[in-house]
Amino acid sequence: MKFDGMVVVITGAGKGIGAALAAAYAAEGARIAAVERDAELVKRTVDRIVEAGGHAIGFTIDVSRPEEIEAAFAAMDEQFGRIDVMINNAGLGNWKSLYDLSLDEWDYVLNTNLRGTFLCAREAGKRMRENGGGSIVNLASTRALMSEPNSEAYAASKGGIVALTHALAVSLGPDHVRVNAISPGWIENSDYDALREEDHSQHPAGRVGRPADIVRACFYLTDPENDFVTGINLVVDGGMTRKMIYEE
Repeated sequence: MKFDGMVVVITGAGKGIGAALAAAYAAEGARIAAVERDAELVKRTVDRIVEAGGHAIGFTIDVSRPEEIEAAFAAMDEQFGRIDVMINNAGLGNWKSLYDLSLDEWDYVLNTNLRGTFLCAREAGKRMRENGGGSIVNLASTRALMSEPNSEAYAASKGGIVALTHALAVSLGPDHVRVNAISPGWIENSDYDALREEDHSQHPAGRVGRPADIVRACFYLTDPENDFVTGINLVVDGGMTRKMIYEE
């Protein structure tokens, strides 16, 4: 149990990848700070961990609000006294035509996904510096590398996260803080059995991804023994961004 006793902060921990990460790190002995804007969802995550014998505390905040981030990290200081791993997973999109997307809607996506990631990384970095180091993982997306229509705000935010990651890795390296990104592809968070064969077969790996695939990637990047890995963007997409597609 490489993460036994470590404090792991996970944003967007109420469902999907974030909830899977919280449960997996708790099962490995980590103490979890589960951050989520939906109080009911974060309570569900915390309750499941506690019922399984793990340790978790929920923090209900909106990461687009800097003052709420600062208050949450101050509360974590009281509850945990340190931070070893920070996983910036919270994120959202707005799939409107660029002609209809308002500036407020654009700002909310960027402030949640990109600015929220920066602020949480900075708060975590302050504490890791005092405790001898740590690991930060930022969840980007393959939308940082390729796009569909009407994804401008989301793509911009995720591309920003990839660039932010290598900048943070260089800035925080002297403090023994490693910073990496993961860019998931299609990760199915709901009914996996409802997927079609054509959904799986379009992936070179032969299947659509699961949250557990991202969990294993996070375990690799936050393993204290992997201290030579920093500043990377690990694409976990079943090979889709390497597949050329021609229309017949």
